[in-house]
Amino acid sequence: MRYPGTPKPVAAAIALLAMSAHAQEARQPEPARLETVVVTANKRAQNLQDVPASITVLGDAVLQRSNVRELDDLPALSPALTLSYGTQPGNFSINMRGVGTYSLGIGVEADVAVIVDDIPLGMQANAFKDLADVNRIEVLKGPQSTLFGKSSIAGALNITTKPIGGPVRTTATLLATNDDEWRAGVSVSGAVSDTFRMRVAASKTNYDGTLNNLTTGGKLNGSKGDNLNAKFEWRPTDDLTFTLTPHYNRTEKFCCTTAFTSMTPGGLYRNAPQLPQSVVLAGININPSNRDVRNDYPTGGKFHDWGTGLKIDYGLANGLTLSSISSYSKYHMDDYQDNDATDIDILQFLALPNGAPTQMHGGLYQYGVFNVKSTTQEFRITSPDRGPIRYVAGLWYGKNDLNRELAKAPLIQNYGTNYGADAWNINKAVYGQGSWDFRPDTSVIVGARLNDEDTGYNFRRYTVPPQAFAQTEFYTRSDSNTSRTWKLGLEHRLDKDTMVYGTISTGHKGIAYDLTSSFTAVLAARPPVAPETARSYEVGWKQSLWDNRAMFSLAAFRTDFRNFQQSAGFFDYDGIFRTALNSIGGLRTQGVELEGSARVTRRLQLNGSLAYTEATIREFRNGPCYNVLNAAGTAAVPGPGCYQSPEFNNTNVQDLASKTLPNAPKVKVNLGGQLDVPLPALPFDGFIAATTRYQSRTQFSLNQDPNTVQGAYSITNLTFGAADRGGRWKATLFINNLFDRQYAAGLNNSIANSTWSPKAPNTPHAVNTTEWLPPRDWHRYFGVRADLTF
Repeated sequence: MRYPGTPKPVAAAIALLAMSAHAQEARQPEPARLETVVVTANKRAQNLQDVPASITVLGDAVLQRSNVRELDDLPALSPALTLSYGTQPGNFSINMRGVGTYSLGIGVEADVAVIVDDIPLGMQANAFKDLADVNRIEVLKGPQSTLFGKSSIAGALNITTKPIGGPVRTTATLLATNDDEWRAGVSVSGAVSDTFRMRVAASKTNYDGTLNNLTTGGKLNGSKGDNLNAKFEWRPTDDLTFTLTPHYNRTEKFCCTTAFTSMTPGGLYRNAPQLPQSVVLAGININPSNRDVRNDYPTGGKFHDWGTGLKIDYGLANGLTLSSISSYSKYHMDDYQDNDATDIDILQFLALPNGAPTQMHGGLYQYGVFNVKSTTQEFRITSPDRGPIRYVAGLWYGKNDLNRELAKAPLIQNYGTNYGADAWNINKAVYGQGSWDFRPDTSVIVGARLNDEDTGYNFRRYTVPPQAFAQTEFYTRSDSNTSRTWKLGLEHRLDKDTMVYGTISTGHKGIAYDLTSSFTAVLAARPPVAPETARSYEVGWKQSLWDNRAMFSLAAFRTDFRNFQQSAGFFDYDGIFRTALNSIGGLRTQGVELEGSARVTRRLQLNGSLAYTEATIREFRNGPCYNVLNAAGTAAVPGPGCYQSPEFNNTNVQDLASKTLPNAPKVKVNLGGQLDVPLPALPFDGFIAATTRYQSRTQFSLNQDPNTVQGAYSITNLTFGAADRGGRWKATLFINNLFDRQYAAGLNNSIANSTWSPKAPNTPHAVNTTEWLPPRDWHRYFGVRADLTF
C-alpha cells in the first residue's frame, strides 16, 4: 500500500522484506500467529478483538521499538492523537479525533483523560513527563464518561505500568543520540516470597533541545527528568491481593520557545528607536529554518509530583471480584517565561503607564506556580469475562484542589499582571456497564453513570511589581452540577473470527471558569461557561483472518458536541499571546478509522493504521479574527470574513461555522513492520524495522489564519540491531526522520502588534512576524540503545 507522501524507497523495502521472509519460511509448516492483545478499556480484562470500540493499543514491544520516552512521542504511533503546545507546559493539550481543550486556566477541565493504573491524573499537564516503566497504552476514542467520568468527554489514555515478573530479575536500558539526548534506566522485579512480589524502577533522561540560545550558548525546548516507580504486591490468601504503587517524578521542560521564520524589515522593538531589529536580534539569520533565539531568562517549567495508589482485590466464590482503589497525589510546577524574547536591557527605553521613563533596567518576565492536590476513592465489583451476563459497577469519589499564581513584571505601559486563583471540584458518582448475550451470537451493551459535582473558585488580583504588594480585587463563587451519561450498543458475531457492532454514547464535562489574567469583575458577575456535552455514534467491524495470522478493525464515527469549551488564542495590544475562553455552540467530529496487523511469516510482521477525521465547527458566530495588512501597509485590519458586530459589543468577529478545529489533520497514516533475521552461525539473531507516518495539512489557529498552516508531510524511521537468543541483551541502532523532512509542531503569525510595529512619533509602519516550534524530530538524527537483563 502507498499513499501521498510515502517515499518510494520505503515501499520497495517493505516489499523486499516480505519476499525475503516468504522465501526463508517456505519450508516451515506451522505459521506463527498474532499474539492476543488484552485491554482493560471496560475496566475488566478482555481480548481487544472482543471489545466493541475503536481502540489503539501500544504494547511494550511497540513502545520499546519506537523508543517512546514521553507523551510527545505518541501521536506518531496513533493516528487519532495530536498534541497542541502552548507557551508553557501548564497549557498543553491532548486532542482525540481532533478535539481537545487548550486553556491557560485551572478552571477548565481537559477533554481527554489520562488514567494510570486505574487512577486518573488530577491535571492533564501532569501527563507531559517521562512515560516511565509503562507496559501498555490504550488510546480510547470518543466519549468515555460513563466508565471514566470527568475529563474524558473526547477520549482517554488508559496507561498500564509494567507487571511484576516471576523470578527476581534486573533489567537496564541505556540510550544515546547524536544530538545530545541520553536515557538510563534500571528495574528490579520478581517474587520475593510465596506471598510477596515487588517491582522497583528508576530512570533518568535528558535532551538539550531543538533551539540555539545565542545568549547562553545553550539549547532550548528540551527536557530532563528523574523517575522512581514501585509496585508492591502482597497476597496473603488466594482470594485477597494488596497492590501498593508509590511514584515520584521530577521534570524540567526548557520550553516552549518559538523562533522567528520571517520579519518585515524596519521593525522597532516596542517603538523604541534605540531597539531596532539589528540590535535586538543581533546574530539571528531569520529564515524558514531558523533555530536561533536570544533569551536571557529561562522559559519553561520545572515540576515534580509524588503520590501512591492502593488497590485491594477480593475474589468471591462465584467469580466476582470486589475492588477498592485509593489514591493520593501532589503536583507542583514552577513556570517561567522570557516575555521579551531578547537579551537586551530594554526597560531603560520603555515607559510607565503614565508615559514617564521607567528608570529601570532589565527585561519583561513571567513567573508563577501550579499546585494540584488529588484524592480519589473507587469501589468496584467486576464479573468474570464469561457467561451470558458480564458487567462492572462501582462508586466513585474524587477531589481536586488546584492553585495558580502568576505574575508578569515589571509594570510598564501595556504590560504587567499579577493574580492568584484557587479552583476546586468534588465528584461523586455511581456507574455501571454490562453486556448480555440474549442470543449465542448477539449481545446488548448497556451502561450509565450518575455524577454529582461541586465546583468553585477564589480569584485574587494584586499590584504588579515593582509596586508594593497589595491585593486589589477578590472574587469567589461556588456551583453544583448533576449529570447523567449513558451508553447503548449491539454486538453481533457473524462467526468466531468476525464481529460487527454499533454503539451510542454520551459525554459530559462540567462548568468552566476563565481564571486567567483577563478575568475581570464583569466575568465574575456572569454565569460560568456552560457544561460541555457530547453524543457519539460508532459502528465497527473486527475481523481475524487466516487462523489468527492477521486482523483488522474498521470503525466509522460521528460525535456532536454542544457548548464546547475552547480557548481562542490571539496577540493582545502588548504583543503577548493570550487566550480567552469561549463556549462554541456546536462542533462535530466524524470519520473513519482502520487498523490492522499481519504475521506474514514467522519472522515478518506488518502493521498499519489510518484515520480520516473531519473535526469542524457547526456554530460559533463570535469566533476570533486574524489580521491582514491594510492597503497602505501601515496597520493591521481584520481579515476576510470578519466584521464589527453590535451583538458582541462591536468587536470584530467572524462566523466560524464549517471551519476546521485547530490541529486536526484530516488524514493520518502509519505503516510499519519488523523482520527478524536468524543468524545460525552466531549466538544472536538480527532484526530490522521501519515505520512511515503521513499527515495531511494542519491548521494551528482557531481563527483560520492562512499563515499558520503546516503542509502535508511524511516521516520515516529505520531501526536495526541484534538480540541474544536467551533474552539477556539487545542492541539497537535507529535513524529517525530518515529523509530529513522539516515540519513544525506549532506556527504563529502576528501583524502590527505593539512589540514590533513602529508608530508615531516614529514613521508608522506595520511589521509582520512569523514563528515556528520545531518538534523533536525536526531533522534526521540517529541513536543507539542497549537493553540488558540479568
